[in-house]
Amino acid sequence: MINRGEILETIEMIDQQHLDVRTVTMGISLLDCCDSDAAAACRKIYDKITRSAKDLVRTGEEIEAEFGIPIVNKRISVTPIALVAAASDAPDYVPFARALDAARAETGVDFVGGFSALVQKGMTPPDERLIRSIPEALAGTELVCSSVNIGSTKAGINMDAVALMGRVIKETAELTADRGGFGCAKLVVFCNAVEDNPFMAGAFHGVSEPDRVINVGVSGPGVVHHALRAVRGEPFDVVAETVKKTAFQVTRMGQLVAKEASKRLGVPFGIVDLSLAPTPAVGDSVARILEEMGLSACGTHGTTAALALLNDAVKKGGVMASSSVGGLSGAFIPVSEDEGMIAAVRNGALTIDKLEAMTCVCSVGLDMIAVPGSTSAETVSAIIADEAAIGMINSKTTAVRIIPAPGMEVGDTVEFGGLLGSAPVMPVHTESSAEFIRRGGRIPAPMNSLKN
Repeated sequence: MINRGEILETIEMIDQQHLDVRTVTMGISLLDCCDSDAAAACRKIYDKITRSAKDLVRTGEEIEAEFGIPIVNKRISVTPIALVAAASDAPDYVPFARALDAARAETGVDFVGGFSALVQKGMTPPDERLIRSIPEALAGTELVCSSVNIGSTKAGINMDAVALMGRVIKETAELTADRGGFGCAKLVVFCNAVEDNPFMAGAFHGVSEPDRVINVGVSGPGVVHHALRAVRGEPFDVVAETVKKTAFQVTRMGQLVAKEASKRLGVPFGIVDLSLAPTPAVGDSVARILEEMGLSACGTHGTTAALALLNDAVKKGGVMASSSVGGLSGAFIPVSEDEGMIAAVRNGALTIDKLEAMTCVCSVGLDMIAVPGSTSAETVSAIIADEAAIGMINSKTTAVRIIPAPGMEVGDTVEFGGLLGSAPVMPVHTESSAEFIRRGGRIPAPMNSLKN
């Protein structure tokens, strides 16, 4: 039974502590849109998306108005396009990206994700065709997002795909140089990608998912930060309990929205992703939570331990509040989208090497990292390989969303605006990784993959 005090507490969280539902994402299977004629397949894709999601934005707005809960984004994820386009005669897959973007515009959603390929063990010709289409697809569309899964604990790491992705990211940055390499902000390289992630830019609708599904991503770094102020100086077990209780409240709100959206749209409820997703707004930062635990700056010694506590407590609290927790669930550390992370980079406390260590214990990986435009494709690939190795060995999802900002050097700032914020350009190691990347082949799966 929800009492009056809890209702007032939730209102305060929304009004003063940046609590929101970050996204209601409808996943849509496009497997029934396959066609040997590419133009026909694109028409089917457009028709199915617009038919399935025609009421998504309106329904989200109605729930916002009735319950007073902000829903920041309404989004769509689709079956990885490399699988759908494989049946077609298309020489490249840019027309499929345009079909996705046209459907996005018609439905009014904020993003559509799924211009994706799954190549952890090898690339088929359609997979490679899609990957090579990514730069033009992201440069020529407005809000289409792309992802490529290049590794997994079961399969190892596809180093040929890693090498190719370094070149693709560089080309994407160059084709969107007039926007600071914005295309790269819509591109994620995964290890152990999940099929029910509602967050962009990495969302796609997995092949084991139903025809349509509603997945919700909640947020609330500001709420956790506020709660920890009340236990300043207390032992860490008190900190953990406080985070757990707060995560429970945040996730319960997400469950309410997810169930309501599912009922009104006539689409099955999938999962609530209870990740703490920051924004550039002051007071809505994961970095500031870590500093509230006693660190003078995010990135100093102790940061990884603090993040491990936060991530674990968020999961433990959230799992009790929803009938189905999924997606990534934990704490995100996207540099450009977190004002505390931006400040830590600018004062020198937070480096790429420290961020890499932090990704061992949080939800995703090196997210929204800007590096000098002169950074080589091989260095980008090596950064991807390092992050994929962390995911592969530790049986967790890791990802890289990196922007080699054209014409920019360390100390410059790339402005993206909105939820994507601004990214300080961070230094990378200048020693070459080119010979390592040129080896190609596959890094074998680890021993902990043999679980059967």
